[in-house]
Amino acid sequence: MSTETLPFDAAQALAAAALRAAGAGAEAARHTARMLARADLDGIASHGLTRVPAYASQLRCGKVKGEAVPSVTRPSSATVAVDADDGLAYPAIALGLSWMASLLPAQGVVALGVRNSHHAGAMGLFVEDLARVAGAFALGFTNSPAAIAPAGSGTPLFGTNPVAFACPVPGRDPLVIDLSLSVAARGRIMVAAEKGEPIPEGWAVDAEGRPTTDARAALAGAMLPIGGAKGAALVLAVELLTAALTASHAGFEASSFFDDRGGPPRIGQAFIAIAPGALGASAQAVAERVRAITERILAEPGVRLPGDRRLALRAKHRAEGIPYPAALLATLRRLASA
Repeated sequence: MSTETLPFDAAQALAAAALRAAGAGAEAARHTARMLARADLDGIASHGLTRVPAYASQLRCGKVKGEAVPSVTRPSSATVAVDADDGLAYPAIALGLSWMASLLPAQGVVALGVRNSHHAGAMGLFVEDLARVAGAFALGFTNSPAAIAPAGSGTPLFGTNPVAFACPVPGRDPLVIDLSLSVAARGRIMVAAEKGEPIPEGWAVDAEGRPTTDARAALAGAMLPIGGAKGAALVLAVELLTAALTASHAGFEASSFFDDRGGPPRIGQAFIAIAPGALGASAQAVAERVRAITERILAEPGVRLPGDRRLALRAKHRAEGIPYPAALLATLRRLASA
């Protein structure tokens, strides 16, 4: 496969231009392009610029509102609610996170709900920002269109429903844990399908409920949850946190992120930020505990902290540029000039 390397700023600019040409407002395009390029910078290609063609298609047909205006309400002193207005998720989440960061010093614990939203990409980037900028222990959740069946069923009802966590670590970048509750992220199967590559056994079943290594058959079937029935229970918990608490669409009600059929997905996101001193221990004591725990893990031979590989790729790509499939860049340039 032919590749082309782009600096981060060029990747971001190309994505923004393609989104603007499809009808996204300037701020929506800027926020979205930045987060997609950041995902690629960290080696998370499934949530990077590869998403732009689908976003652009949905913007052009009106499934996603290009000129959406996210709005904020304050249900309580420690909570923030953002209505994404059927637009791209990134500007709505950015608005909510800025409120969280400003409220956290006084409140200690702050929660954010986002409704009428869309695909949120790499959730770990949002909680990393809360940890880095606000010094928070942060959790992020999102639901997504149906891809996983409940335990005992073969019918997909809920999405892969990622969970993300981040916290400050003394002397290091924040610790970030970002995981899909399916064995593999649906975006990785999408990338494999685009490349015509097989997927590992145990990732998915086809439309008949049979195990498959065919990526396209997997997309027509169901993803398998991590940990079997226990993973399916966690999927349900995230569904309730994001769809019920924000009055958003459940996975089985949401339209696809990958095509222009149907109305707006109207899914939900939820975030929780906890200040280090909010639960009784001093901020210094919390930092010392984090240091002790992480240093003990790193003392084990060959062990690294979650996210270390991602940080290494970030440094490499900042220095050398981000490699992209040439075909993807050709598509984006065509979209940008349309």
